[in-house]
Amino acid sequence: MTAATRSLRRWGLVHKWSSLICTAFMLLLCLTGLPLIFHDEIDDLLHDQVRPAEVPAGTAYADLDRLLANALANTPGQVPHFLVWDRDDPNAMLVSVGPSITSDPTKNRLVRMDAHTGLYLDAPDVTGRFTYIMLKLHTDMFAGLPGKLFLGLMGILFCVAVISGIVVYAPAMRKLPFGTYRAGRARVVRWLDIHNLAGILLVVWTLVVGFTGVINTWADLVLKMWQFGQLAEMTAPYRDRLPPTRLTSVDQAVRTAAAAVPGMRPSFVAFPGSIFSSKSHFAVFLRGETPLTSRLLKPALIDAETGALTDSRDMPWYVSTLFISQPLHFGDYGGMPLKILWALLDIVTIMVLATGLYLWIRRRKSGVGVERAIIGTSVVEASGVSP
Repeated sequence: MTAATRSLRRWGLVHKWSSLICTAFMLLLCLTGLPLIFHDEIDDLLHDQVRPAEVPAGTAYADLDRLLANALANTPGQVPHFLVWDRDDPNAMLVSVGPSITSDPTKNRLVRMDAHTGLYLDAPDVTGRFTYIMLKLHTDMFAGLPGKLFLGLMGILFCVAVISGIVVYAPAMRKLPFGTYRAGRARVVRWLDIHNLAGILLVVWTLVVGFTGVINTWADLVLKMWQFGQLAEMTAPYRDRLPPTRLTSVDQAVRTAAAAVPGMRPSFVAFPGSIFSSKSHFAVFLRGETPLTSRLLKPALIDAETGALTDSRDMPWYVSTLFISQPLHFGDYGGMPLKILWALLDIVTIMVLATGLYLWIRRRKSGVGVERAIIGTSVVEASGVSP
């Protein structure tokens, strides 16, 4: 056996076992990810919600202090964690509230407010929605951080399977024209041709989506690194300061932050004591105007007692990488045409995974190397047929 054949055999084993381990979970992610591409459209179809008032372009936003007061008046016993400008609906704002400032923000209630009138719209419970269930299955399988890290590991194996598949593809198909589909051959041969062609055509997309998916599973750890790194440095002079007894105006804090960072607009406000701020600051996160910079955030810390700007810095590279990876993963930055493209590519990926699984099961049932019957070369036999 030549060195090239031994190397190809090793790559074949890597492809086979990395694929087999991750295939079931990749199928879960592809199946749950498909409706998530259209989550806004599905929610609009299945659930009624109060619409904000239609206003002419350029209408001023409501005073944020009045908007916040109206939100809290409709959610007694709750305290605000975040004030969010709704990216999908510029006429609406969201107030994330919980029973205390130290409560788990993942269990917060979202209150929808009219961005221009400051009036209460509704506070829907989204935890029973189809899209919420799909999102939880897709992100952590209802297992929290361990579930995210486990899916991240499966994503790494998926990327390994794709790369090793590229290595074994070229010698396996060197005697056949690119894109060959042998319609007159046995079913297993036809499935192999579909699997190989679809897999090689999707290489770039599967690597992009797979790698960005892995990055997204690290989101909690990345944000913790930022909290204990940059945020801790920005708030170090206030570490021993007592929490303010009276908060400054939220509206004025946002205006101060926007004036300090020209060319950017507010994205959300973290209240004093919340996980993205300190006990002494409003953290106003601003975003850019272009499709790319609108995904990147820059924090501006406002003294919660005096309303003065205390610090503002660009996010570290690892946080910016996370922010950019999120829209790439779900394809939600290019409107409906890109969503449709992402959905079609997702369906083809499901087909690749399913055909690979079929080929492996067929090989196990036959008890012989399916690859020998299909190609008839020792090199391909060494590479193995797998998902």
